[in-house]
Amino acid sequence: MPDEGPDRSAAGRPPPHRGTQASFPVLSESLSDKAIRPASWLDRFGTLVTVGEQHHDSTTTGRAMEGFEPTEEVRRLRDRVRRFVDEEVVPVERGLLLATGTLEELMASAKAQGLWALGHPSTMGGGGLSLLAYVYINEVIGRSLPAEVALGTHTLQDALMLERYASEEQRRRWLAPLVEGTVYASIGMTEPEVAGSDPKLMRSTATPDGEGWVIDGHKWFVRWADRAAVITVLAKTDPTARLHRQYSAFLVPTDAPGYTVERLLSVMGDEQGSYGEIRLHRVPVSADQMLGERGDGFAIAQARLQPKRVFDCMRWLGQAERAFELMCARANERYAHGSLLREKGEIQRNVAESAAQIHAARLMVLDTARRIDVGKDARVETSLITFSTARMLHDVLDRAIQIHGAAGVSDDLPLEAMYRAARSARIYDGPDEVHRMLAARELLDDLERHTPWS
Repeated sequence: MPDEGPDRSAAGRPPPHRGTQASFPVLSESLSDKAIRPASWLDRFGTLVTVGEQHHDSTTTGRAMEGFEPTEEVRRLRDRVRRFVDEEVVPVERGLLLATGTLEELMASAKAQGLWALGHPSTMGGGGLSLLAYVYINEVIGRSLPAEVALGTHTLQDALMLERYASEEQRRRWLAPLVEGTVYASIGMTEPEVAGSDPKLMRSTATPDGEGWVIDGHKWFVRWADRAAVITVLAKTDPTARLHRQYSAFLVPTDAPGYTVERLLSVMGDEQGSYGEIRLHRVPVSADQMLGERGDGFAIAQARLQPKRVFDCMRWLGQAERAFELMCARANERYAHGSLLREKGEIQRNVAESAAQIHAARLMVLDTARRIDVGKDARVETSLITFSTARMLHDVLDRAIQIHGAAGVSDDLPLEAMYRAARSARIYDGPDEVHRMLAARELLDDLERHTPWS
């Protein structure tokens, strides 16, 4: 007797298929029998590959990471972070970054549970995870956009920059409050008058004035512009020096005279990121507000931006995984044109393509973290994951929204907010075109040295 298909109810449709929650594989094959003891992440990024004092340890992992395999301690920690994100952050995530009272309650809860600032070096009061272990944690944090603030990981790139370049007095004033989450910090680089992808074009200046400096400049897309206590401002101090030594960095308190937030920017309709446009008009700064040495501006900017790119890729994985789970749930439950969506070839294609892209991006991010942990140059890998993971996130979210139809573009679901953030991801960490150009140059100059698989 031929198969008559699934039994249909009086409503004229089969019961929904209850799929299981997506669980992306934890890679179990160890690439090395030797335990990895990572040195400072800053010493492993970009052209700043100088082995320095060890800051990250395995105190919260029980033993050091081996290859791609997380320790049992990391698995348990990841599960705890996942519960915090899903049970405490997700239910209140809409508008959370603007609801300071609720956000502060979540931050206090994360601290009480021992989940605060897990990626920060232990020397500054953080969790001291290796970069590879942090992939598994930050991936889960990425499931909800405001979770990075609730768990105190949003300050990591600034904290690492200060740890490397700040004086003792600068660290005392800014580093501890930053890690504690009592102040916000940001960086002022991009200027509306010139191309942000080419920082050599910046026009902001710092002019000597007695024993200090006077800064004049115009910056925009400064995150936390309305709440940051300090901004790292890049300004030209030496116009006749070699090109990459013309700029210096200054720690500018936002209550300094002459510092003005001209407006907050609505970024594709989103105002939660508090991106702003700032003006600096004859802002006085003392000599001890210079970060690092005179002419270190570009090196300092890279010390902040390179780690941030890897951290962002970690969180983008979590966003894509959550979108994938929503996509599959919708396909398993929604009935249209005679069958569940899951039975339609185009939907199956979207699911399979999304899974393949997420898995490939995840492997690349894990491998990049592993290379950095063991002290290998990962400039090419960092550029590759920055543009490819951002594109993956965009593609997966686009498919998830399409499968949800009208509901996908409403704020009943997190997809529309995640999609807006995903589009920005292809610009903020350096445009895709620049990262492809940088990676291609390195590969074409020395294929044997720079190919990730060689």
